[in-house]
Order: sequence, then C-alpha cells, then structure tokens
Amino acid sequence: MSEQIERSPIKKILSKQLAYAGLDEYLEQELKDAGYGGVEVSEGPLGVRLTLYVTRPGLVIGRRGIGIKDISDKLSSKFKLSNIQISVAEIEVPELNPRVVCHRIASSMQRGTPFRRTAIWALNQIMNAGALGAEIIISGKIRSERAHYQKFVAGVVPKSGEISRVAVLRGTTSVLLKAGLFGVKVKIALKEKIVPEYELKPVEQTVKEGENVEEVKG
Repeated sequence: MSEQIERSPIKKILSKQLAYAGLDEYLEQELKDAGYGGVEVSEGPLGVRLTLYVTRPGLVIGRRGIGIKDISDKLSSKFKLSNIQISVAEIEVPELNPRVVCHRIASSMQRGTPFRRTAIWALNQIMNAGALGAEIIISGKIRSERAHYQKFVAGVVPKSGEISRVAVLRGTTSVLLKAGLFGVKVKIALKEKIVPEYELKPVEQTVKEGENVEEVKG
C-alpha cells in the first residue's frame, strides 16, 4: 500500500509531462506558419498559463484577439484544460532558436534547395547571430537508396556534462520529400548560458597625494 502511495506522485508527474509534450507537439503543427519556437507552461490557482514563443506574433493573436480565443478553445477541448491564459512573446533572435532553424531548413528543402546548401546557409546564420557553436544533422536517403546522415558543425558545441545540459538548445523535425522522409536535428550552444568558472576582480587601491604608486603596490 505504501509503495502505491509513493509511486502515485511520480505517475502524476510523468502523465503531466506527457500531456505537456503532446501539447507542445500540437502547437508546433498549429503554429508552424507563425514560426513556433516553444511554449512555457505554468500552473497556478487560477488555471494554466501558456507563453507561446513565435517569430510572427500577429498571426497567432489574430484580428482583435480572435486567434488567441480560437487556440484557447481548441486546447480546452483537446487537452481538457480549464481557465487557460495565453500570452504571446516574439522570439528576439530566431537564428538562435533550434526549432525555428529546423523548420526553416525543412521549408527550404521542400522548395527544392539542396540540403548541403541549406545546412551551410543555416549554419552561417546561427554563427553570425552570436552562437558559441552549432551542429546540424540531416538524415535520410541523401546519397543513395540507403539511409545516411551528414553532419555540419561550426564553433564549439559541448557534448556532455552540466554545460551541455544548460548551454545547448536542441530542435528536431522531419520533412517529407520525393526521395522519402528526412530528419533534421539542430543543436545551438549559447555563450551567455555558460557560467565562467572564476572571475578576476580588480584590487582597489588608494593612492594618497604625494605617494609613489610603486610603494603602494609593494
């Protein structure tokens, strides 16, 4: 009995995380044209608050807020959420959002642009925006009938440890072309997320009038 009581909170957390993952996937499809880059979910006593990050907020908000109301009604019906409060935030630097970059690569490939040219273009956009490093992997039938993958890397992308968890953002999507289904994975390492191990602080010194600076140092 006690074991069941201990497990129940864990099950609730897992089911909640699964529901949020489904919510995120649904929003990604619904707001694809608006440049969807992610959602933040917070629960409070008055209900659930969603913050949507997009590159084109006007398409989400709609005329006189009709778009927000439509999304709220759909989410309430599909995910059984009550008292939803939705706010929309514009992504300041889309080139540093891996999900936005993934969709841009997928759209470019759908228009017929060769994947190598698309990946190199996206890589340059990311680095020019100030990223520490970036990695793009495109997988599928890129060279023959068998599936392969090709990796494009620039700068430094931490692979393990706390730095990788904190400083590296990840995005994944897929695109259906005539040759088949292609996968796109993007990793972006952000400079501002890396906390320096130590910081040198200048030593404050007071020099009185008539004193030699060297004597004060020594």
